[in-house]
Amino acid sequence: MSPKKSPFFELRSGSVDTLMFVVKTTDLDAMRAELTRRFEATPEFFANDVVAIDVRRLAANERVPLAEIAQLLDSVRMRPIGVVANAEQAWAAESALPLLEARDRRGAAAKQPDEDSVAAAANTAAGAGTAAAATGNASESADESESTATAAAIEPAAASVAEPVRLATSPQTMVIDKPLRSGQRIYAKGDLVVLGLVSYGAEVIAEGNIHIYAPLRGRALAGVQGNHDARIFCTCLEPELISIAGIYRTTENPLPADVLGKPVQIWLEEEKLMIEPLRLT
Repeated sequence: MSPKKSPFFELRSGSVDTLMFVVKTTDLDAMRAELTRRFEATPEFFANDVVAIDVRRLAANERVPLAEIAQLLDSVRMRPIGVVANAEQAWAAESALPLLEARDRRGAAAKQPDEDSVAAAANTAAGAGTAAAATGNASESADESESTATAAAIEPAAASVAEPVRLATSPQTMVIDKPLRSGQRIYAKGDLVVLGLVSYGAEVIAEGNIHIYAPLRGRALAGVQGNHDARIFCTCLEPELISIAGIYRTTENPLPADVLGKPVQIWLEEEKLMIEPLRLT
């Protein structure tokens, strides 16, 4: 039998679906209090999700006890698998967690506050029709329900929906014409167009924009590889969670009446989620 082929196991290069826990402070008590506050109301959102601890935003003279942060994440049912570091590798390597390489677009530049402001750009919608030009007043952005858990190094898993119909679109656009039930997940390398209901407990993820021409009641995560220009378009917004480039908002902070259950577009403005009604007529 060839040593390169074995019926028992294989070793392959690859990447995994990983959240990023970006550390911005050395105050573990404050970090613990904020993490507990955010997740005690919605404990299932990131339950059993793997997470990488990103220490690249710390100042050059700052260090954190990575073992304690790992225990803290474990206490809210996250599963830390490693540490993302650049100049911090010298002390980060002393922990029991392995060093990981992140593939986000911003990398170490995230340390510089001046470079954190990314202007929201207008995106051309693709797929089965686009939400028309949006005007109106932008709704409040919720600092309290936002997080920088950037989804990095994500390898899309096989779609949970059996045999989704893909219409005549570019290879970078996926179209799903079936309702998504609780527990189903769809990942698109480019834009994602959903023509059916996204039920509670369902999840749609895209590296580009997300267009949902039906009620959104589950999770929608756009720009998951760090695309801060990605947008979410939806004809009926009733979500459990919305996220763009890792900045997210949950139902812990209720949506304003002018966007709840209404057609909307969602984008990032200086790392804050902006939600604006869509005028479709």
